[in-house]
Amino acid sequence: MSSDPWGRVDETGTVYVRTAEGEKVVGSWQAGTPEEALAYFERKYEGLVVEIGLLERRVRTTDLSAKDAQTAIDHLRTQVEEHHAVGDLGALRVRLDKLVATVDSRREERKVQKAKQTDEARAAKDALVAEAEQLAQSDQWRSAGERLRALVDTWKGLPRLDRKSDDELWHRFSHARSAFSKRRKAHFASLDAQREDARKVKERLVAEAESLSKSTDWGPTAARYRELMADWKAAGRAQREAEDDLWNRFRGAQDVFFAARGEVFAERDAEQVENLKLKEELAEEAEKLVPVTDLKAARAAFRSINERWEAIGHVPRDARPKVEGRMHAVERAIQEAEEGEWRRTNPEARARAAGLTGQLQAAVDKLREQIDAARAAGNNAKADKLARELEGRQALLDQALKGLEEFGG
Repeated sequence: MSSDPWGRVDETGTVYVRTAEGEKVVGSWQAGTPEEALAYFERKYEGLVVEIGLLERRVRTTDLSAKDAQTAIDHLRTQVEEHHAVGDLGALRVRLDKLVATVDSRREERKVQKAKQTDEARAAKDALVAEAEQLAQSDQWRSAGERLRALVDTWKGLPRLDRKSDDELWHRFSHARSAFSKRRKAHFASLDAQREDARKVKERLVAEAESLSKSTDWGPTAARYRELMADWKAAGRAQREAEDDLWNRFRGAQDVFFAARGEVFAERDAEQVENLKLKEELAEEAEKLVPVTDLKAARAAFRSINERWEAIGHVPRDARPKVEGRMHAVERAIQEAEEGEWRRTNPEARARAAGLTGQLQAAVDKLREQIDAARAAGNNAKADKLARELEGRQALLDQALKGLEEFGG
């Protein structure tokens, strides 16, 4: 018989292991010596020690799941309880019990951690849903669309919740995206329709602009081009390709017209500058007729000057008032001379002037006699009153006499 502190082999080859509950049969050994039998089962014990050590390390240093760890522990515990090894099996049970406690603790930690992650994921998904629902009402189509796509990527990176909660939140999130896409699609469909309407309007404007490009009716056509430009701006934008092509045609038609008008106006401006020089010379010639000394000669000379004036044509608009003003001044001087001549040579007017002067002279003489009589009678108040009346009549008489002089005496 052979033995060691943890086992023995009896004379029949039966191998025993010593435990706290007493000896337990490990197996039988018939092929060799008792020492070899013990060594064999001791090696099996060492194998269990190594396996338990490896499992302890995996639990401590890896993310081995609690379920897999418990399966491995149960497998090793079965081997320990079957007593197919010689050694301190009780120590192995203690190590396995501690390992169970460690796994249970780790399971609770992971449960708490998972609950925390779930809460964080729920809060994150709630926030994503709230932002998506807000973006669903946005009219910032580009930026809001890009942000919604980014939110989808963020959602995919978050842990799943329980099926019901995750499905409900995803339904709201997806509905918000769909609502935004529907609004954006409707907006751009409406925009496309507006741009198509704008294209049709602008094609009509271009057609009219091109039909006017050869016009020589400068003023009305230029005014019409301004109206067409206002209509163009009011029409809105067409599709980009059509807009660019239509604008180039519209602007080209205007350029043709205004270039032709510019050439004509340049020639006209040069002609009007020359006209101005000629009219200034005529104005200078007319001004030499003033003051008028020979009315008949002045009228004839001015008529000749005016005929040449009318034959010349337009001058620049800004210079017109000044040069025409010079001619009008000469014309007024001749008219005033004519009016003076008429007054001097009109018999009826002379007779009326003479009659009025005689009446006023008689009234003045009578007032003087009345004043002398009042003073002689000592009635100075009446004399003063008559004197004031005399001043007024004398002034009228002086004016009438002056007018009579214009008739030659």
